[in-house]
Amino acid sequence: MTASGNTPPVSSSASRVLFASLIGTTIEFFDFYIYATAAVIVFPKLFFPGSDPASAVLQSFATFSIAFFARPIGAAIFGHFGDRIGRKATLVAALMTMGLSTIAIGVLPTYATVGVVAPLLLALCRLGQGLGLGGEWGGAVLLATENAPAGKRAWYGMFPQLGAPIGFILSNGSFLALSALLSDAEFFAWGWRLPFIASSILVFVGLWVRLRLTETPDFLAAVAKRERVRVPIAGVFAEHKLLLLWGTVGAIATFVLFYIMTVFALNWGTTALHYTKSTFLPLQLIGVCFFGLMIPVSALVADRFGYARTLIGTTVAMIAFGFALGPIFGSGSTLGVLAFLILGFSLMGFTYGPLGTALAEPFPVAVRYTGASLAFNLAGIFGASLAPYFATTLALGWGLQAVGWYLAAASALTLVALLMLERGHDPVIGDAVPEAAE
Repeated sequence: MTASGNTPPVSSSASRVLFASLIGTTIEFFDFYIYATAAVIVFPKLFFPGSDPASAVLQSFATFSIAFFARPIGAAIFGHFGDRIGRKATLVAALMTMGLSTIAIGVLPTYATVGVVAPLLLALCRLGQGLGLGGEWGGAVLLATENAPAGKRAWYGMFPQLGAPIGFILSNGSFLALSALLSDAEFFAWGWRLPFIASSILVFVGLWVRLRLTETPDFLAAVAKRERVRVPIAGVFAEHKLLLLWGTVGAIATFVLFYIMTVFALNWGTTALHYTKSTFLPLQLIGVCFFGLMIPVSALVADRFGYARTLIGTTVAMIAFGFALGPIFGSGSTLGVLAFLILGFSLMGFTYGPLGTALAEPFPVAVRYTGASLAFNLAGIFGASLAPYFATTLALGWGLQAVGWYLAAASALTLVALLMLERGHDPVIGDAVPEAAE
């Protein structure tokens, strides 16, 4: 019986659910990453005063960080409705918010046209991107994991995580193709706008797929049992503060690593190491392929040995990688740079694959959308929002070894939080998780 007392609804097929969770996050991360790439290549030249190139890059990174501060707000807003009215409708709204903001960036006037209004409009669109992604990620993870059979939650939960490397490949691939097909003058005049505008096609496909879904079994069961709470965010802070804290800190190093490997590495590689973007981007794309390959591997390991244990082992490896970062990346040789990218992105896949399931599982169904989304997006503030800025400042002042120390320190902090999660919140290890393990 359903909550309404009628016959049970027909559930979405596993393939449709997994495809919907994958394509949604692929679109969201494609939108997000084209901004990240443009923040290095395009925006410093077109949306900020050109008198000081280094200052323009830092100002561009500042607008990049806005989305991370908006993401917890998006998590709270969309999480509220996701826990109150359902995962499906909320996911559709989050996708539209993100998509419209991205398309708008593609038609913005530049600094040469409207002056200081240009970066303000860019910041406003970036805010919309952050709100949308704040609501997207948690819902996509729940769409997958709440439809998963027993023993396969990490495997199902890794499908939305695959959207990150796929979206990155599509975004950087599009910029690489445009750079090859267009002259620099054409690219900066209008070519850079095409990926932002073209995302409208992907948004339409994502909406079409998601509108064909039914609600998740876990949410329908919570409705039937009258377990929904009036204000989910209040429930999270009242009853699950420690879980929110450890989940947030436990995801910080993942964000630090990723934005060092993407935004910072692209900027440093194309400036201090003197690579052209057409040379560095293919190297980065090879690394991202390893990111994608390691996600399903990590999910298999996590379903076998536990989410926390998998993340703990990976985080220890990330600390070691931090101390090796300076010598490897700083060598400047193509082989050294490629080794740095492959190692870093492989670790990224191993930490990112089980992360969604590990953050979502411990929260009760009634506050799971809000709780998991808040933990993930608060980690984004502390781990990612200023990571490119901090890493660039450290590298300029103390060299690449300081960037590695920054990663190692963040990973050590995350390790402490993961050890706390292992003690009380990993269902595979054997500890009870109220309602989330049903």
